[in-house]
Amino acid sequence: MKKLTLLSLLLGFTLVAAAAGTNAPAWLTRPLSLADALNTALAQNATILKANNDLEAAHGIVVQTRAVALPQVNAGGKYQDNELTLVQNFPGVAAPHQDWNAGVQISQTIYSGGKLVAAVRAAGATQQQAVAVYQTAVADTLLQVRLAYYDVLLAAQQITVREASVKLLQKELEDQQHRYDAGTVPHFNVLRAEVAVANERPAFIQAKNNYRIAKNNLANLLGYNLPREIWEDIPLNLTDGLDPAPFAVNLPDAIQQALTRRTELTAARKNIELQKLNITSAKSGYQPAVSVFAGYNWMNSSFSTDVGDKLDGWNAGVQMNWSIFDGALTAGKVTQAKALYAKSQTDLADQSRQIELAVRTAYSDFIQAKETLESQLKVQEQADEALREANARAAAGTGTQLDVLDAETALTQARTTQITAQHDYAAARARLERAIGADLAPAK
Repeated sequence: MKKLTLLSLLLGFTLVAAAAGTNAPAWLTRPLSLADALNTALAQNATILKANNDLEAAHGIVVQTRAVALPQVNAGGKYQDNELTLVQNFPGVAAPHQDWNAGVQISQTIYSGGKLVAAVRAAGATQQQAVAVYQTAVADTLLQVRLAYYDVLLAAQQITVREASVKLLQKELEDQQHRYDAGTVPHFNVLRAEVAVANERPAFIQAKNNYRIAKNNLANLLGYNLPREIWEDIPLNLTDGLDPAPFAVNLPDAIQQALTRRTELTAARKNIELQKLNITSAKSGYQPAVSVFAGYNWMNSSFSTDVGDKLDGWNAGVQMNWSIFDGALTAGKVTQAKALYAKSQTDLADQSRQIELAVRTAYSDFIQAKETLESQLKVQEQADEALREANARAAAGTGTQLDVLDAETALTQARTTQITAQHDYAAARARLERAIGADLAPAK
């Protein structure tokens, strides 16, 4: 495994050197740790940016909802000049042909059948729901970035494994060619070795393609605008590895943690609260609305032709509106609100079951990945030893070329299985942490 790690580092340094020759942006050539990738996604990922815009829009809705319970201040004015033929004069009194008025008034609803209190509470619940939705979007996106980072690491290791396999088979081909030239083996051995090399090359080509695609995906999640001249291979330099660190988890505790911490459930609970408040708002249509007002007004005198003669003063009062019959409009709103409230409760119960299922599935996948990783701890060492013994037996004349080719194939398979197991373990752990509501955000 140390040889594979060294080859991966050399591959990374080669790509960085190639990037320097293309005048690539600094963020393409600088070392990129997993924490750096997550922080970059928080700042640039389109999904997170749009979720932040939605959060700001929700704040606007909160302000609008709360406005119902706050006092309203209005100012207005009017000026009008009438043709003299439109002015009616009282006998002996000349009426003015110019009219104007201005005023400012403040009004406050003091009772509306519970609608005011519901509006204030709904504003708070809407804000909390919006935050929960934003946190969900962030957690989902960071999980995608984490998995994409692991995919790039896996693809890079696969290139190393396949390249090493091609070199092993090429070496075997050269050895058989020398033996054939010396007359110690038939030409069939050369043909078999050539076929083995040819069969392995497509896997090597596929590994390089997987690497390109994985880096494209990661760059997209990080919100990078790639230069048009970079089209063959993105020179990202990832510094973290597939760390198979132990992770202990108890399934019942994990399920309880998920039901407590998952932001999707927080949003669903706030939706229930909002739908219940909507019932109160709908029922307020059965009650009168009472408001108080006060203001100050200015106007010209109606009995003077001098437009400068004015009247001004305070006014105050109480106003009540009560819709005795509205054609069952309120009844319809109440029925709708109650149905939506029942639906929100069903949605919470359903989401809770779905989240518990997600935890159980992620836990099962994690256990599989963990057991697979543990089963591969010494397989590569055994495959290396098997290849050494096969070569030794072939050199001594007690083994066959087929034994060597089988051992080389087994070694490649062991290396592939081991790095895949490491990737699957890291990915399964990330999915499990997301499922139980663990914080996937990077440390500041």
